[in-house]
Amino acid sequence: MKTTNFIFLAMLTYLLGISNLAAAPKEVAKITGKVADQKGQPVAYANVALIQEDGALVDGAVSDENGVFLIESTKTAKVKLVVSSIGYESFTSEPFDLAPGVSKDFGDLSISDEMTGLDEVTVKASRPEIIIEPDKTIVNVEGTVMAQGSNALDVIGRSPGIYVDQEGNINLNGRSGATVMINDRPTYMSSTDLANFLRSMPADNIKSIEVINNPSSRFDAEGSAGVINIQLKKNSVDGVFGNVQIGGQYNGQFAPNTGLTLNVKKGKLSTNGTFNYNEYAVYNDISINRNFTLEEGVSNFNQDSRINSRYKTPSFNGSANYEINKNQNIGLNVQASASTDINKSTSGTVITNPGQDYNSFIESYNDAEGSRNRLFTNLHYDAKLDTLGSKISADVDYTIMDSESSSLLDNMYWSGDDQASASTDKILTLNDMYYTIFTAKTDFTKMLKGGKTLEAGLKGSWVQSDNDLDLSRAEDEGPFVPDPNSNQFIYNENVLAAYASLKGSFSEKLSYQAGLRGEYSDIVGNSVTLNQINKQNYFNLFPSFFVQQKVSEKYQIVYNANRRITRPNYRLLNPFVYYIDPLTSEQGNPNLKPQYSTNFEMNHVVNGSYQFTLGYSVTEDTFMQVFEQDQEERTTTTYTDNFDQTRAANFRAIVPVEIKKWWSTSNMLQVTYNQFQTQIGENFLDVDQVSYMVRTQQNFTLPKGFKLELMGMYLGPQIWGQGSIGGFGWVDAGVTKSLMKDKLSIAVNGTDLFRTQFINAKVQFADIDTSFRQYRSNQGVRFTLKYNFSKGESFRVRSNSGSTEERNRLD
Repeated sequence: MKTTNFIFLAMLTYLLGISNLAAAPKEVAKITGKVADQKGQPVAYANVALIQEDGALVDGAVSDENGVFLIESTKTAKVKLVVSSIGYESFTSEPFDLAPGVSKDFGDLSISDEMTGLDEVTVKASRPEIIIEPDKTIVNVEGTVMAQGSNALDVIGRSPGIYVDQEGNINLNGRSGATVMINDRPTYMSSTDLANFLRSMPADNIKSIEVINNPSSRFDAEGSAGVINIQLKKNSVDGVFGNVQIGGQYNGQFAPNTGLTLNVKKGKLSTNGTFNYNEYAVYNDISINRNFTLEEGVSNFNQDSRINSRYKTPSFNGSANYEINKNQNIGLNVQASASTDINKSTSGTVITNPGQDYNSFIESYNDAEGSRNRLFTNLHYDAKLDTLGSKISADVDYTIMDSESSSLLDNMYWSGDDQASASTDKILTLNDMYYTIFTAKTDFTKMLKGGKTLEAGLKGSWVQSDNDLDLSRAEDEGPFVPDPNSNQFIYNENVLAAYASLKGSFSEKLSYQAGLRGEYSDIVGNSVTLNQINKQNYFNLFPSFFVQQKVSEKYQIVYNANRRITRPNYRLLNPFVYYIDPLTSEQGNPNLKPQYSTNFEMNHVVNGSYQFTLGYSVTEDTFMQVFEQDQEERTTTTYTDNFDQTRAANFRAIVPVEIKKWWSTSNMLQVTYNQFQTQIGENFLDVDQVSYMVRTQQNFTLPKGFKLELMGMYLGPQIWGQGSIGGFGWVDAGVTKSLMKDKLSIAVNGTDLFRTQFINAKVQFADIDTSFRQYRSNQGVRFTLKYNFSKGESFRVRSNSGSTEERNRLD
């Protein structure tokens, strides 16, 4: 470990040394200041521009969270400083001379409110505004039809390049494994728990969603699909505001939801808290047809199942921030949830065997229930080091998760020639899991000479999980006896990381950001029952590089490249066996290795709105679900394994159009070419396919305060490991109405209006011949009634955590 620490210290020192050497002095003009409102509170994200007398833009910047701005320019001109922000009167300075070497500090700039009280604040936006930055795309959700009556998972699924499947798994640019953060901090949940948590979060509490396709070295290297960061609304000046809402969804079953949000700021202390209760009811109809090739012919299993599930998720998200002084802040964030689920399934299987003139039957009933508790705490500190934007921050996170689940699978078999009697067996599964995650990190930003910015940081994470799977069986009327596939699995993972990056410009039209991140992983998986210990330790470097080329005022190109890692979900490393039904089981794989991806992207941005992106990625040891059939036992086993290599090339276009003042549309097309190559047993898999995704969103502002949104989406056929999935699509609609000067709003949303979201898939590889058809109860209607309240001074809603990667692997 001493050697490891020395490696990280040496690497960081080396990178810092290179950065300082690279910071060759270049004379520039520096214009600084701080934007504040009439109460002296900072105005974040204000536009600050240097404008010539004829109105031409010379240079500009945006104020940071503390209202501070810095403009560096190599140009010579006579300019005015213009400051503007939504909800404020603009500020314009007297003309002054701009030239390299000039330094001008405007100090505190006070701008006046356009509105005088909370009751006067209205929102007129009818669709999310998409802001394209060099390293991310920002979707402004606040005040849109999208936000009213929807939840966070819905909004994420409608963001550029994102598709959320029927199970709630999030895919970004055709790749799974996207990392989801809330206010720059991790969520620490499995994919199932995360989906339920996001369903319980009203979209109206969201300010914006940041989509980061290729994260810089500042982010964890975990996650080949990129980062999705949800920014929640905050209160920036003294006062109280919040909302209470109630609603429900009906899709054959009724599921209620309610929530309360309260934000309070007084002086240097600001607090906010959100409590939500959400129920999610769903049925899942599945038809599976399997053919088993025997010496005497083909045996056919035709299975129809229905799974009825109900999830109940109460959750709380609270934070407090204290401004120690104008340069230092300290804060606390607490997230808690306690979810329960009930799943009841029934299935019937008709078996046709060669040489028999009768059919056999299997009936199965599975009653399962579970509970999951999660507590996440974060303590953070940040400090400004100078007026130029240098700063340092530190975060400490601690997460506890525990879950309990049980299922009783009851199977009855009729041989076909004797329908009067049946044999039975029962499988009882008890599963207890417990996780603790501790992370600590620090980040440092230093403004250097020549307009360069240095970022560096350190992080450590320590994870421990204990998974106890207890299986027992009973045949006919006999007692339950222990199953040899029971297993206790203890997993420990320590990851140490360091990074450094340098941002600057080659010229007025060419800027860059280059970074390097190193991560050392030490992993021990201990199967107590099998007395089997698997150890892994490895060190990897993850470079990232961005170049932004301003071809003209209306056209820019962003080039980026990086390397990423995706570590296996902790649960998948457990050598467990879980029986889904008498014919199908799922197994863990303790030999599962991390997957590594190298990604390249070229993004063309026209008029700040139209986006055309070309991307290419190569992934080694790709995670993929594998199907195996036992021809003699006529059973199917699934597990996750590493495919040798996958390649993907993609094109994405985002085209927003304002057709009329009352009608706007946002359209997206994504085309992806995928190629998989790997050895599975004695067979070599080499498949490729072009798939595509089309989405259009139509927004209408109607008379008498009504707003209407229509969304249509279609996914073309695509590769699915050894198999393929057919194309499918659906249409959603939503209408909102505001009352009482926007204090009260009513929203009604319909999903899968024409009941077309069917999934058809097949696996025909080697001796496997399986097809299935699935419909999850997506067709339904959701209504929401929301009341906004506020008290206090005028305010403006405006917009830091370590352990992002660990939460995604708790499945």
